[in-house]
Amino acid sequence: MSESSSVNWIKSLVPFVVICFGGFMALLDIQIVASSLQNIGGGLSAAQDEISWVQTAYLIAEIIVIPLSGWLTRVFSTRWLFTASAAGFTATSMLCGLAWNINSMILFRALQGALGASMVPIVFTTSLHYFQGPRRVYSAAVVGSIASIAPTLGPVIGGWITDTLNWHWLFYVNLVPGMVITLLAPLLIDIDKPDLRLMRDADYTGIVLMAICLGTLEYVLEEGTRWNWFDDSTIKTCAYIAAFSGLLFIVRSLTFERPVVDLRAFADRNFSVGCFLSFVTGIGIFSTVYLTPLFLGYVRGFSASQTGMAIFSTGVASLVGVPIYVILAKRIDTRWLMMAGLASFGAAMWSYSFITHDWSANELLVPQILRGLPQVFAVAPAVNLGLGSLPPERLKYASGLFNMMRNLGGAVGIAVCGAILNARTNFHFVAIASNLTPANVPMMRLVHDVAQRYGAIPGSLHDGQVAAIKQLWRLAYREASTLAYADAFYAIMLAFAVATFLVPLMRNVSSSGGATPAGH
Repeated sequence: MSESSSVNWIKSLVPFVVICFGGFMALLDIQIVASSLQNIGGGLSAAQDEISWVQTAYLIAEIIVIPLSGWLTRVFSTRWLFTASAAGFTATSMLCGLAWNINSMILFRALQGALGASMVPIVFTTSLHYFQGPRRVYSAAVVGSIASIAPTLGPVIGGWITDTLNWHWLFYVNLVPGMVITLLAPLLIDIDKPDLRLMRDADYTGIVLMAICLGTLEYVLEEGTRWNWFDDSTIKTCAYIAAFSGLLFIVRSLTFERPVVDLRAFADRNFSVGCFLSFVTGIGIFSTVYLTPLFLGYVRGFSASQTGMAIFSTGVASLVGVPIYVILAKRIDTRWLMMAGLASFGAAMWSYSFITHDWSANELLVPQILRGLPQVFAVAPAVNLGLGSLPPERLKYASGLFNMMRNLGGAVGIAVCGAILNARTNFHFVAIASNLTPANVPMMRLVHDVAQRYGAIPGSLHDGQVAAIKQLWRLAYREASTLAYADAFYAIMLAFAVATFLVPLMRNVSSSGGATPAGH
């Protein structure tokens, strides 16, 4: 490597590292509070039905802004949008830590999600700008590992911080790196120039329609399970609003001369298939991060830190997978690597479906390695194949859509898994209870033994029988819940099976960008 090329490499690498840290911080914050919501709710004296809004407010705000990031980048430039996003994210992190009640926390979390959202798609677009040719393998691996590892490590880091310090530090940890990134970004990032004239002719009607559609859709997905879906009038109303505003937004974007979101990018086969695969990987990453801590907390009774340690192997396996991917991507068509990654993720979900009530870190180790090690194989190729086939002038607009699909997949996955847990727990409980009859000898023996232990105390025979029935109910409910978790993992496996067989539809992308015919 010549001296001039070394200098250019460093000039590309340093700002990209700064951008990656910002993107990692924003992605990490999606899940860092996931294992500590009860602690936050207790600290803010929040009711049980208010706690989930700490997460929901962030996700609604983020999913609205992410598709707009391409237009915002052209208006303010990559440098100043990223700087403003990092500064806003840092300031609102401090406000979240200082929140005095649940209403202030929800407001600050919404602002945090909105202001920090643009950092994520900027990571994807700059990886293709700074690195050309064979070097895109490295940048795609880094971006893929950030997109997959950050949500996985969120509950681990969040649980440890909460148990070691307190929930306020879930937000204070962002302050120092956030300020460093805010100071370095304007000094190092120089990709494009702002064009404030775009604000004059912007499609503000389209922006409003998109915000209403995505905001109400995210609300339906996040809150639907808790309120029994369309039995709740608010959920039903929001679903109608999301559908109607979404239809109007599509019509508006396809007919307006300068839309803020380029839906025509879906005409590119690589991009449309890549978006679907990003959607499925979002289902897998976010749903497993949701299901595994939930199982360990409610079925196994683990604390936040114990849960974090039990799922830590996934993050380690993901990190190990990055150099393996880089080595193989230089020699093997990345479409085959992507198929292998998606298939391995599906195999991991299949192995999760054999879960029992006594699973802990040891039993979870192999499934989590199967899930974590090839995770970058599933995510990184989608960046090059899905976005790399688009011309540079469309890339910024398309990156927002691409990232939105992953987040939307996570929201849909969590909502569907929540619905599966609710419905299938009831189904399995009824099935188990139907077998708890006097003809069931082991059950009768358990009831008799428990009743006898309580009955040894004078006058407590009735209490013994009640205690035996309660214990029997707890055992039946535990097993029904465990079977429901197995069903949810199996459903995720089916999604990955479909995604795996869709990969060959994508064309290969040459090292200089642009799609090449399949088989080349």
